[in-house]
Amino acid sequence: MRAAVLDAPGAISVQTFPDPTVVKPTDAVVAVVAACVCGSDLWPYRGVSAGRGRMGHEFLGVVVDVGAEVTEIRTGQLVIAPFLWSCGHCVHCRAGWPTSCLVGGGYGAEDRDGIMVDGGQGEFVRVPQADGTLVVADVTPQDSRIPALLSLSDVMGTGYHAALGAGAGPGRTIAVVGDGAVGLCAVLGARHLGAERIVILSTHPDRADLAVRFGATDVVAARGDEASDAVRELTEGVGADGVCECVGTQGSWATAVAACRPGGSIGWVGVPHEVTDGLPLFPMFRPNIGIRGGTAPARRYLPELLPSVLDGSLDPGPVFDLTVPLEDIAAGYAAMDDRRAIKVLVVPSGSV
Repeated sequence: MRAAVLDAPGAISVQTFPDPTVVKPTDAVVAVVAACVCGSDLWPYRGVSAGRGRMGHEFLGVVVDVGAEVTEIRTGQLVIAPFLWSCGHCVHCRAGWPTSCLVGGGYGAEDRDGIMVDGGQGEFVRVPQADGTLVVADVTPQDSRIPALLSLSDVMGTGYHAALGAGAGPGRTIAVVGDGAVGLCAVLGARHLGAERIVILSTHPDRADLAVRFGATDVVAARGDEASDAVRELTEGVGADGVCECVGTQGSWATAVAACRPGGSIGWVGVPHEVTDGLPLFPMFRPNIGIRGGTAPARRYLPELLPSVLDGSLDPGPVFDLTVPLEDIAAGYAAMDDRRAIKVLVVPSGSV
């Protein structure tokens, strides 16, 4: 099979590997129908964080083989794979935190027994703990909703996690810091939860336009103090009831805190690679600003969000504004790195 590999910062290649097979009785092998490039993939791509080898953790596809102990997943089904695999029955999975599964792990690396788990940016993936991980979508690989369904593997669940952490709900005003795919999905998540007013902070007109399409009621085309001042002005000097922090830098955190009203909350999902001076704890202390978020439990949210995608009331598909074949994935990475694309859809050929 063919699969994407990060060889060095800025260098993505597509290489040939053996097709994966069922190794453990709880495995499934999935032929990838669609995958994508995540914003977090850009950190090792830029050399900001360590990481080499197989890439990708967001994909959906058709099951082509299952192990003897797999009872819920069958061959021929189209399944969505959350960005981490999990057993579904340990204490953390039962509590709703599959991202902390006691036996789970990620894609593109060896499992706890030293056996490779393929990256999602390839033609096939061996998925451990198939019953606890994969979620069936009763559609065909040709369905027009494939991009929206793919978003449930990570980016939509992550945006929804931010909106929940920010306390989105009826009558609430939510500000969103970050106009990438996660921030845009946070807008969708806030709207899905019934927020009355949604303020997107965006200096990119195309992304701001999509945010409005997704449900944003106000656009603040500014950054830093100017942005937080504008949010307070829009809210009669009070600040937003909640803020979605979807970037993960020192500046985005400062903006989120300054834009939040006393007693409000910040739903944070931006991977904090560039929070070098620590969180602004004192500015949150006196006004009683709460924090909730972290790694999104996408597997937990999948059964909740899937029906809304299938009935068309939730459509995150437009966050994918560039589609590339697997063989051209390097161009997709470059487009996202240069901010010429919001999120890149990757389509393997010949995998089904």
